[in-house]
Amino acid sequence: MELAVTETQHYKLQNHPTVIPMPPSLLIRPSTSTDLPAITTVYAWNVMNGTGTFELEAPDLTEMTRRRDDVLCKGLPWLVAECEGQVLGFAYANHFRPRRAYRFCLEDSIYLSKEAQARGVGKVLLAELLSQCEARGARQMLAVIGDSANTGSIGVHRTLGFEQTGLIKSAGWKFDRWLDVVMMQRGLGLSDGTAPVDRV
Repeated sequence: MELAVTETQHYKLQNHPTVIPMPPSLLIRPSTSTDLPAITTVYAWNVMNGTGTFELEAPDLTEMTRRRDDVLCKGLPWLVAECEGQVLGFAYANHFRPRRAYRFCLEDSIYLSKEAQARGVGKVLLAELLSQCEARGARQMLAVIGDSANTGSIGVHRTLGFEQTGLIKSAGWKFDRWLDVVMMQRGLGLSDGTAPVDRV
């Protein structure tokens, strides 16, 4: 299958192919409460095996439920990628900082299962997340990526128009080594070209 570019997706695929190849039967959809056990499992694998998150202990189902509820209560998206009934990954956006002036600036988070690595799932998830956040009036999306050697996440963000805006050296200690934090950013919609519109 292929995901055709929609009217709200065009902005993030400029200078890139106009369709995104997808694994067969891949579905990107809003998460539901029934997805939470799978979401918890996917994130736990990333905590225990990856450097994209700096958490050292995997949160349990109760904590992941609280985190998802927090995002949804703010009117922000929490998406899952599903293939043949299996959740392969999830992505969500949250405010970069809690202070009110940051309300148009979001930070994305995206995590994939071991089976979904390097299959194009992350790119499709992130593309849909950007579309939904733009539709909600967000103007900037940030990516705070653990580990400067995390070429997969850095590459996916770059292909969708993100630029590196900073590097925090040796900010984390995990798996017995120092880890950098890569800061990336891209504008959404009209970006900073006009004043934003509060929708609340």
